[in-house]
This record gives sequence, C-alpha cells and structure tokens, in this order.
Amino acid sequence: MEEIITELSANVLRVQLNRPSKKNAMTLAMYAALAEELDRADKNDEVRVVLVHGAGDSFTAGNDIADFVSHPPGPGDSPQVRFLDALIRFSKPLVAAVHGFAVGGGTTMLLHFDFVYAAESARFQVPFINLALVPELASSYTMPTQLGYLRAAEMILLGEPCSAARANEFGLVTAVVPDQNVWEKAAEVAMKLAGKPAEALRSCKKLIKAPEQDSLRQAVSRELSEFAVRVQSAEAKEAFAAFLGKRKPDYSKAKAS
Repeated sequence: MEEIITELSANVLRVQLNRPSKKNAMTLAMYAALAEELDRADKNDEVRVVLVHGAGDSFTAGNDIADFVSHPPGPGDSPQVRFLDALIRFSKPLVAAVHGFAVGGGTTMLLHFDFVYAAESARFQVPFINLALVPELASSYTMPTQLGYLRAAEMILLGEPCSAARANEFGLVTAVVPDQNVWEKAAEVAMKLAGKPAEALRSCKKLIKAPEQDSLRQAVSRELSEFAVRVQSAEAKEAFAAFLGKRKPDYSKAKAS
C-alpha cells in the first residue's frame, strides 16, 4: 500500500498521508516521499496549490516510534531534514485539512502551512518533552513567533493535548469547522487559491515569508544539534523504552547529559 497518495486536479495537488492503521504515523520513507512530492510540485506549473490531509481517523500521529528508534536523526542530512527544507522553500500555498490526531510533526509541520482548517474534534500535541526530546521542524522558532512565548511554552514544556478550539484561540489554525465539513472547507479554499494569478500569489507568499527565512535556518541548525544530543541521552533511552514497553518512565537513574 502506498503510504503517500497524490492526485492532481484543477491545479490542486492533493497529498494524502495513507497509513490509517497506524494513524498515519510517519516513517523515514514517508518523510522522504513528502520532500520529493513538494519539490516536484514547486517546479510543476500545473500545480498551483497543495492540499494535505490524512486517511482514516487522524491527520498524523507524528513519528512512528519504532521506526524512529531504529533510525534516529543525527545532526546531518536525513529525510526529516529534507522534508523541512522542502516546506521552508515551497513557494506556493499549502493548505491542510486536519481531523483526529495531529501529534508531534503532525502539529509542527502545520506552522509552515498557509491555511490550516481543523475539525472540531481534532487534537493537537507536541509531546517531545515526554520523550525527553526537543522540538523539531523549526518549531522552536515558529511556535513562539506565531503563538507567542507563553502559549508556545504551554504546548512545548507541558506536552499536553490541545483541543481544536484552543488551537484556534492560540492562532495555530485558520479556522475550526464541523467534522463533516473540514475536507470540503479546505478544498474550497484550495480551489479559490488555484484561481488566483499564480505568479502574483507566489510573490505575495515570498514577501510574507522573507523576514523569517534567516531566523528559520538558524533555528533548524540549533534544533538539529540539540536533537542529536537529546536522542542519545539516558533520559530519551528510558522514555522510548517505557513508551514501547507501555509503562511509566523512571528518570531517577538517568544520568544528566
């Protein structure tokens, strides 16, 4: 089964995360495929807008933990880094239709989107702290910049789930719509964008994004360095072992690093 499904219609590229039995948890292969799809879409004049959504009952549960533990990202190149780079460089509108769970990267990737429509029952969470890790996908910069420091601290330092209504209050999503209408609303906006003058639309996005580009790159560098250290720490090893063993972590014996 293809884990990333794409369909181009009326200048809108629909990208579906298609691993519903695992709540679309992201594997290295999925990150790599998404990076390739975004790079191709950016160069394809037939694509004017990209619309991302998840199959089944969730947007994405974030990293597939088993896959992540087997292939933890280091400070250098990785599928996750290529995906983030593709997101940052993407010059056309990105629209998301979010339902169910948007966890970890499922939330942090949205900070690079231009329009995010959330179903009323959607839940957002950045639980990196619960795995003794630090934020990724440049969210250590984008989250406080977009949401404000105190709201970013609430999400990052507590790592607790956030309702769609709360996410809307925070400024994480464009709007909250009834569950049954989230795809229709996102698709409607994508079609409106596809009907705008394409080059002017790209220029508008470029101008809006330009002030943050240098800061984003610096945040990515800081995160990659710190993430590489954290993922090898005693705390992280205990957190992952506890998660996979379905038990509560015990950090009392984890040596500080």
